[in-house]
Amino acid sequence: MNRSGLFSSGVLGILLSTTAMAAAMDIQSKKSLPENPSFDIQKASIKKDGQHLVFGMELVKNAGAKIPEAIGKLKGASVYSYVWPTGFDPSLVGFSPKTGILAFAATSHPDFDDTPLYDEDGDGDASNDGRKWHSHWVVLSKTKECGASGLKVRDIKKGEVFDLPKTWPNLPILIDSPGWHPKFTKTSIEVRVPFDKSAKLSGISFDGVTSALRVNVNAHVPLLCVSAVFDVASGDLSLPGRIK
Repeated sequence: MNRSGLFSSGVLGILLSTTAMAAAMDIQSKKSLPENPSFDIQKASIKKDGQHLVFGMELVKNAGAKIPEAIGKLKGASVYSYVWPTGFDPSLVGFSPKTGILAFAATSHPDFDDTPLYDEDGDGDASNDGRKWHSHWVVLSKTKECGASGLKVRDIKKGEVFDLPKTWPNLPILIDSPGWHPKFTKTSIEVRVPFDKSAKLSGISFDGVTSALRVNVNAHVPLLCVSAVFDVASGDLSLPGRIK
């Protein structure tokens, strides 16, 4: 499948809509990636459990075992990710409304740490944990500057003012570092995320994606692009899943 067509303007419109979606709960993936089983999605799900959402993904094998190769610097650094694009408005988690596609992600990137409030490896240093899998909310937006994928984590350009979550990691992009820890088995990843009682969590659309991102080698806008798409649970990013 040609991945470059997945992020066309038509698909972006679907991503931003929660209407006309199939009433599926989980998404069963049909594509096979024998060369990349760590990111070969078998099923993607988001389940509501009280006022929690449980983000889940089943992989062929070795879930979470593959992380990017370190290059020793931020510029040009790679990020691997398990991602759930959703139909939620970004205001759900504290960003300004209608700023893009709200996605939940579990990421690993050994060259930098973007969770300054948390010490994931427990060594007393909260600034050296980027290689450890951790969670983010990100707001994605479309741009030609990111090549075939056409997507980036939305930048905060000079002079722009946005609402930001309390756990925003002080980076010039719409990203949140809430500290919810992924749990892995050999064939799955799961992250449990709490919400307050006022949040409407049911009936929202979603998809599942495994991908790589890369920090701009010049460290300017766009700062963080989707550089490769490994697998898409639906096959076409139509967000057929429904939270029930």
